[in-house]
Amino acid sequence: MENENLEYIKTLFPFVSEKQQEQFSKLPALYKQWNEKINVISRKDIDNLFAHHVLHSLTIGKICPFLPDASVLDVGTGGGFPGIPLAILFPQTRFHLIDRTAKKIKVVNAIKESLGLENVIAQQIACEELKQKYDFIVSRAVTNMKDFLSLSKGRISSNSSHRLPNGILYLKGKDAYEEMVDYKGYYQIYDLENIVPLSEYYKTKCLVYISLSK
Repeated sequence: MENENLEYIKTLFPFVSEKQQEQFSKLPALYKQWNEKINVISRKDIDNLFAHHVLHSLTIGKICPFLPDASVLDVGTGGGFPGIPLAILFPQTRFHLIDRTAKKIKVVNAIKESLGLENVIAQQIACEELKQKYDFIVSRAVTNMKDFLSLSKGRISSNSSHRLPNGILYLKGKDAYEEMVDYKGYYQIYDLENIVPLSEYYKTKCLVYISLSK
């Protein structure tokens, strides 16, 4: 199954190199090893690491391929999702992975070191404490959309060079449709079953893009 998932990554992203394939292939063993010490993924779901976590994270890269030297903030990264898979996929993009929980950042740093990811900084810090701005903020359903928008306010750079203007790329359940009804700015919701039609899992998942660069 892992080989099938690696092949699927190459189908989605034909530019992936042998080095990147090797890095992706190491993820299951690394996360199983660390998950026995520090629980960052549900033990019931660890065997679905590729299908439910790695590929889920990479859908962001399908919607918005990050450019070299772009800066991306992963808020509430947990064990490193979506930041770690995206950092493998875009090795010249700078990723800042943050979480309030020290033990989770310990796992992220260990995974980062094992994979040799030089484009990742992992830090135990609250989003509210950050001073710098980023091209994009990514996350996986850490809170409702209203609260996440509040967290992200003022942290997006206005200097945009991507196909999509700078903003938020937020992995969410289908409740996002309801949560975004009253939002007055520009946004778009992508149903992930159209990107990764692998299983029932993706029928309940979507990606919310919100432009906040202006």
